[in-house]
Amino acid sequence: MYQYKNVIMDTFHWRKWFLLLLFAVYRRLDAVDGLKCYCNSPSCPNETCETDGYCFASTSIEGGVQKFTYQEVELRCMSLKTAFPPEYPIKCKSSANYCCQYDFCNSNDIVRESLSKVLQATAMESSPTAKVWQVLPWVMGLMALTVCVATSLWWAKRSRSLMKGGRGSRPLFAAEDSLGEPRHPIMGTATIRDMIELTTSGSGSGLPLLVQRSIARQIQLVDIIGKGRFGEVWRGRWRGENVAVKIFSSREECSWFREAEIYQTVMLRHENILGFIAADNKDNGTWTQLWLITDYHENGSLFDYLTARTIDSNTLVKMALSIATGLAHLHMDIVGTKGKPAIAHRDLKSKNILVKSNLTCVIGDLGLAVRHNVASDSVDVPSTNRVGTKRYMAPEVLDETMDTRQFDPYKRSDVYSFGLVLWEIARRCGTMPDEYQPPYYDSVPPDPALEDMRRVVCMEKRRPNVPNRWHSDPVLSAISKVMKECWYQNPAARLTALRIKKTLANIGTGDHIKL
Repeated sequence: MYQYKNVIMDTFHWRKWFLLLLFAVYRRLDAVDGLKCYCNSPSCPNETCETDGYCFASTSIEGGVQKFTYQEVELRCMSLKTAFPPEYPIKCKSSANYCCQYDFCNSNDIVRESLSKVLQATAMESSPTAKVWQVLPWVMGLMALTVCVATSLWWAKRSRSLMKGGRGSRPLFAAEDSLGEPRHPIMGTATIRDMIELTTSGSGSGLPLLVQRSIARQIQLVDIIGKGRFGEVWRGRWRGENVAVKIFSSREECSWFREAEIYQTVMLRHENILGFIAADNKDNGTWTQLWLITDYHENGSLFDYLTARTIDSNTLVKMALSIATGLAHLHMDIVGTKGKPAIAHRDLKSKNILVKSNLTCVIGDLGLAVRHNVASDSVDVPSTNRVGTKRYMAPEVLDETMDTRQFDPYKRSDVYSFGLVLWEIARRCGTMPDEYQPPYYDSVPPDPALEDMRRVVCMEKRRPNVPNRWHSDPVLSAISKVMKECWYQNPAARLTALRIKKTLANIGTGDHIKL
């Protein structure tokens, strides 16, 4: 069961089921005898009719004066076949009509009294033939439902004043969708960061679902900042704060659900993992919108940043170390009651890494991630047809020799991809930086096929070229050594993420690392 679908029951459904049960009670009570009503129709010569539905009366207003003479009042029976909806027919809602459900309750005297009070009719009268033992179970059920309905109405009233949203060009959902949406009491005027710190209590497992939905339905989209095979990424606004809204197409529902699930893994929250805020969906019967709300980073992806800018040695080390730190946290399992399983990314690349304002990086896009189940020593693989990016695939993935039943091979594959990202960053560093190019740009086409990558990486065993100028720069020289130890052909010979993190932290002097 999706935990993000139908998080709370709509107030309308509470009312509907309450009225249905109420109607069923009185249908049961009236089952002993048929309902007898007054009738002034030509088809009722005895002025009496019998029905399984309602006694009905209708009056007219002439010149602002209501008439109650015999001729101006229509009295008859209303069958359940003609009553819609059966539990409370639309006809009964008119101020000029009257419906009731006990014998001869639509007599002229009763109609006069009831209509003069603007038809403020009381609840349906119980039949005198009913016995206490027949009614008691239904009354108890009604009492329980009344409490539930009252609670729902209270939540709905609270939420009306809280679902206004901020300014922007396009609301996440239509205004009427948010009116009945309950809101978690912790929200108040707190910022997203305040709420995360208040609710996670260090567990890092994400905000409560009700808070997620409340936030999601107040977000207004501003402009589009990216597109991919999954859908689009928008910059949104929530209470003046920028957020990133990843909108999945309905075909990518498995990826959306998986990514939201991984982001909410206990103890996953980390300064070098993209901050998850909320996930929500909207289905109006014709299309489905799937939303994943995360922290917004104005520098964009590492790919975007390196394409437009060059960096110095300090920034190189800072970026590389922050990515390695995030990857080490992903790969690490934390033992305990609120422990975290080890996670492998499976699609690590510069486009899935975001640059923060202080030029450290965070790892995002966890839709393909796998988790290690320590108890059964098995791998939790997502049920999606997506595969990683071919250009960044490790040799054992390309030639399909990787043992997918074990977890360690997935981590080693991530390390290979990290080595390629390190190469991308290093090319843009130095006094004479190279123009940005993706890995293997000189060996395969812009959109390489699996066969192209398999030929270059597995058969020819080629790796990205290391420029000669790197050897004269102490930092670049040390970084090049790390990347070479990341992309060994033999997976077992590659460094671990934790070892990479420690090595990068030791490169250069302390001045090189100011995180």
